[in-house]
Amino acid sequence: MVMMERREMNIWVVLLLVLFVLVEGVVSKKGGGGVNIWPMPVSVSYGHKSVFMSKDFKLNTEGSNYKDASCILKDGFSRFLDVVSLAHVVDADFSKFDASTILQGLNVVISSQNDELQYGVDESYKLLIPSPQNPALAHLEAKTVYGALHGLQTFSQLCQFNFSSRVIEVSKTPWTITDQPRFSFRGLLIDTSRHYQPLPTLKKVIDSMAYAKLNVFHWHIVDTQSFPLEIPSYPKLWDGAYSIQERYTMADAAEIVRYAQRRGINVLAELDVPGHALSWGRGYSSLWPSKDCQQPLDVSNEFTFKVIDGILSDFSKIFKFKFLHLGGDEVNTSCWTLIPHVSKWLEKHGMNETQAYEYFVLRAQKIALSHGYEIVNWEETFNNFGDKLNPKTVVHNWLGGGVAQKVVAAGLRCIVSNQDKWYLDHLDALWPDFYMNEPLTNITDPKQQKLVIGGEVCMWGETVDTSDIEQTIWPRAAAAAERLWTPYDNLAKDPVEVIGRLTNFRCLLNRRGVAAAPLIGLGRSAPIEPGSCYAQ
Repeated sequence: MVMMERREMNIWVVLLLVLFVLVEGVVSKKGGGGVNIWPMPVSVSYGHKSVFMSKDFKLNTEGSNYKDASCILKDGFSRFLDVVSLAHVVDADFSKFDASTILQGLNVVISSQNDELQYGVDESYKLLIPSPQNPALAHLEAKTVYGALHGLQTFSQLCQFNFSSRVIEVSKTPWTITDQPRFSFRGLLIDTSRHYQPLPTLKKVIDSMAYAKLNVFHWHIVDTQSFPLEIPSYPKLWDGAYSIQERYTMADAAEIVRYAQRRGINVLAELDVPGHALSWGRGYSSLWPSKDCQQPLDVSNEFTFKVIDGILSDFSKIFKFKFLHLGGDEVNTSCWTLIPHVSKWLEKHGMNETQAYEYFVLRAQKIALSHGYEIVNWEETFNNFGDKLNPKTVVHNWLGGGVAQKVVAAGLRCIVSNQDKWYLDHLDALWPDFYMNEPLTNITDPKQQKLVIGGEVCMWGETVDTSDIEQTIWPRAAAAAERLWTPYDNLAKDPVEVIGRLTNFRCLLNRRGVAAAPLIGLGRSAPIEPGSCYAQ
């Protein structure tokens, strides 16, 4: 079976090589009719003229209700200017340009004064380059500042350095782009337990997420291997870190939340219980059922639940996203029956080990609810006792296809991350797999479709650290990002159609300093030979 899968995988690689040869020279005709925007917007129209950004391109907010007291828009505009001029020095002589072709600035009109970031926030925008009312300006409209940030990302992809005039050019004007996401939850999981990821690395990942319009940073903070996060209520927990230097203070965590929020990205914190928790016991050994049974956590010990309550109390001061991930996957409860004091507790409460697993998950859910969170759990909880889960539970699918269909039929919400298509650590899952993975497969009832709140690609950390995380994530995560953002009818029905646009986006990431791997080959493959970025 493995040999057959490998053979099919190698055939895919060969086919991709052939396809790149076939599409060379005609990439502009595929996947968007010459529109090199990723992800593809809802509606795009363009012309055949060009405008040029002035050296003093300015932000205007005439007519906007948004006061920008926290400078989210101002900082987003500064980042926009930085990325469009990052690759080359703009040293044009603007006196030689026709004044009518110069864009002097961007007018941004935001209708809402509220800049609270939460699940379901309006992310729509409309971009006009130039403004029909004032051709000296581009025009961006949005309901919220976060929609405006997405509009800035799209605008940035339309800007190219002109090597003849040495200026930033926007070709194919006039542009009219109307856009909004298909799903409200578009996530990327980062695992900081298997390998510690320093703050600059996490921030760089968050920046690249914004380029692709992903909006949930799922932080799988702790696991069996290490517990790197400071918990003030139980300060010995981070004794489970790999080393003193491989830790996050609560101020570090707050900084990641702040940094992400200013880019329109929520942080979903995960505390995986009762399994995947061996590292907890390095600081508090009583959380282990015994020295020979170090996970799952001791279901019979009230201290276990006091610690969970303390952790979530500390979480609630920093992690303001409405959802909290409580894990619940891969729980091997067999050793609970072998430890005398746990076995006696099970007998006293009339439970077997499976029922104790259910008891643990449901009690952890109640603790999370008491801190104001809605809960996300991995799919094993649904597969084992779905009818007992709190109605506010979001089931996170990962084991395979078909689960989302069952979850929504039961009236629960679902996030799709099936491992065969959307696990980035599966290096043999190629970008066409990521692109073609449809979260609503076999879900035809409109009410049930709405219960699929989105999807997430998962960067598990067993084989990634700072040295290779970016090229393992990109460009495959971008393929899933379009699936989650773009209306279904606008998606390519064959991944061949988007090779040109995705290659362009990968090269754009490279120019912005993101180490996105070539499309040819397996996940995080290096270039196979000398050549252009656009031929890899």
